[in-house]
Amino acid sequence: MRPVPRALRVPQQSTTGLVRQGEHEPKWLVQAEKPVHYEIRMANDLLDPSRDDLAEAGATKRTDNRRFVVIDARVEAHYGHRLRAYMKAHRLEPWFCTLAVEERSKTMDSVTQVVKELDKFGISRRHDPIIAIGGGVLLDVVGFAASLYRRSTPYVRVPTTLIGIVDAGVGVKTGVNFESHKNRLGTYFAPTLALLDKTFLGTLDERHVCNGLAEILKIALIKDEELFKLLEAHGTELVESRLQPTSASGDAGQQVLERAIHGMLQELQPNLWEHELQRLVDYGHTFSPSIEMRALPDLLHGEAVNVDMALTTVIAHGRGLVTDEDRSRIGRVMHRLCLPRHHPVCDATSLVTALEDTVRHRDGYQRLPLPVGIGDARFVNDVTPEEITHAVDTLAAGGLDAG
Repeated sequence: MRPVPRALRVPQQSTTGLVRQGEHEPKWLVQAEKPVHYEIRMANDLLDPSRDDLAEAGATKRTDNRRFVVIDARVEAHYGHRLRAYMKAHRLEPWFCTLAVEERSKTMDSVTQVVKELDKFGISRRHDPIIAIGGGVLLDVVGFAASLYRRSTPYVRVPTTLIGIVDAGVGVKTGVNFESHKNRLGTYFAPTLALLDKTFLGTLDERHVCNGLAEILKIALIKDEELFKLLEAHGTELVESRLQPTSASGDAGQQVLERAIHGMLQELQPNLWEHELQRLVDYGHTFSPSIEMRALPDLLHGEAVNVDMALTTVIAHGRGLVTDEDRSRIGRVMHRLCLPRHHPVCDATSLVTALEDTVRHRDGYQRLPLPVGIGDARFVNDVTPEEITHAVDTLAAGGLDAG
């Protein structure tokens, strides 16, 4: 056998990230890194023609005046006329893809609908921005489509719900449901830009405001006692005002949003790809995927998360991690935010099965965050069926209800 030509021999250590090992049966080791850079910007009243944030979002030097816009049908009903006037004022030519999406239609069929419209539009892979305007479900669907289309096409997120602003709009995960499993198919694909406009919340119904406040409460319970105190002091006003400024609560809504977003990003940024499966932001997401899918359409995502947090608060209280006083405070805040603490689908057998599925998702361990007081947490791997049964019985009997 002829020796390998000297020119093809690669040193064992190479700064290029390509290493060849062996002579007769060689193998190549390839190492590459892809930098991640995306911007999250709070910008009120995006549809004011005097603002150029949305007009310039995702544009490059080669972008012309075309825009591919995927918009939630409910958002279209409220803001479609203003959006078209905005586009006209900036001499843009939008192509609208309107989706009527909800959790039950968060499927590959919705992704395919977006892809078909992209083909009709004839998008430039790198220079015509995809702009997604809607709630968390729409952002997940469009992000997934963008990650797949020609193996990645840049996109911009414009969340219009509270849960979109503080959760789905700021991370890098995309996904759709498959059969009875939540987000079983998905990718990690960062947007170029996320524009967060709290004025969209003005037309949000109260239930969806509360839905988003559940994800804010999550951050408060695991890492931010000051955020919890804001919810405790202003919870009712935050719901009624849709987090807009009021004479009663002042700028509490803005403070709540900023603390929640920053707290979420502090947890996500070091672990965007979830190489570390022990994540504080998984608080409230151990049992909730199964609860949400089994309860459809009864529970929204944040509502299911809150039921999960109620369960784990009771478990933590049983272990002495949460005092009687703090358990009562948590129950009162959940009540003020109009969030459910229990649902009929939460029987002990199904929740034990849900935990088993989560263990598979977390690589063989529970990695279950439990609150420690208010504003701290610890991970456990030994929650038992007996503890789950006790928590279910306690909540069914109104054990975390408060006035």
